[in-house]
Amino acid sequence: MASPEAARSESSQTVVSIQELAKKSITSLPQFSYMVRDNDERGAINETLSPEIPTIDFEKLIHGDSTQLEQEKLHSACRDWGFFQLVNHGMSPLVMKKVKDEIEEFFRLPSEELMKYKHRPGEVEGYGAVIRSNKKLDWGDKLYMITNPVHRRRPHLFPEFPSSLRTILESYIIEMQNLAITLVGYLGKAMMIEKREMEEMFEDGQQAIRMTYYPPCPQPELVMGISAHSDACGFTILNQLNGVDALQIKKDGIWIPVHVMPDALLVNIGDVLEMMSNGIYKSVDHRAVVSSDKERLSLGMFFNPKYEAEIGPAVNLISPENPALYKRIGLEKYLSDYFSRNMIDGKSYLENMKITNENPVNATLKHQ
Repeated sequence: MASPEAARSESSQTVVSIQELAKKSITSLPQFSYMVRDNDERGAINETLSPEIPTIDFEKLIHGDSTQLEQEKLHSACRDWGFFQLVNHGMSPLVMKKVKDEIEEFFRLPSEELMKYKHRPGEVEGYGAVIRSNKKLDWGDKLYMITNPVHRRRPHLFPEFPSSLRTILESYIIEMQNLAITLVGYLGKAMMIEKREMEEMFEDGQQAIRMTYYPPCPQPELVMGISAHSDACGFTILNQLNGVDALQIKKDGIWIPVHVMPDALLVNIGDVLEMMSNGIYKSVDHRAVVSSDKERLSLGMFFNPKYEAEIGPAVNLISPENPALYKRIGLEKYLSDYFSRNMIDGKSYLENMKITNENPVNATLKHQ
């Protein structure tokens, strides 16, 4: 019999398919310790009071008489919520529909086909739900991969996708990159960082996507679609592909369900922008729940500065009265260190980046 240590090591490299389990028409969950969550992990949910997260109109942000007002709304959303819905974003409706259809088809592929893209030992990229030692298994199958710089794409992932999926994803990525680089300029402006400085940091930066399929679950109250975490990136743009709400964000210690408007994109601040803003903008813990009768599909795209960039509080936000709250670190080392830890630790790695040998006052950002 294998030792407990050996068993844990083996389980940390096991890739399973949640949708294959769901196809078995089970009426209750197997009582696996790595799947069923306890009450503390599920946390208190505010179902009665569900405030709508801020909405930013992209058209108003970039031109028109309401630009300044929309800029102020953007700043407030990033400071007070860390999340906002983006409407009138300019993404092609045809591209949005095609990417939804192709990702649906991808997750309908036979299990043996999907497993060609599975996680490989020691890697964070790939397909499937991974059982990690002493950790919980999320109720959902995902495919996570780096898409930019292009030369960093894993040869067994994106290049081997069905051609129709590969083609539409390329179109989607290009449109999303154009949207993101415009948005990042306005995020910089809100933080009073030079627009060109922000654009140069993020232009051709590190980018990744995560396609996720959450099948219906016979006991959704016992599991998590994706565990509570903050995103280790500059910012994330989420496309809720089939319009099924599942996301929850943590605000004032309470989990709040997020109701996404039709055709809206959901944007959230990541750890890197919290560091760059010296804590003014918030990278908020969030998670996804699942349903007993609805499947959910999502496509998240994660945007970071260039690998060679150094990240940390922007110089113009630091002063003797407003000292740096976070350390400075190269992006590549930051990501390497983050992914060597467990995402379920939530914001623990961001906490590790805080400067603790000082007693800095809270940063404030004054707008003219």
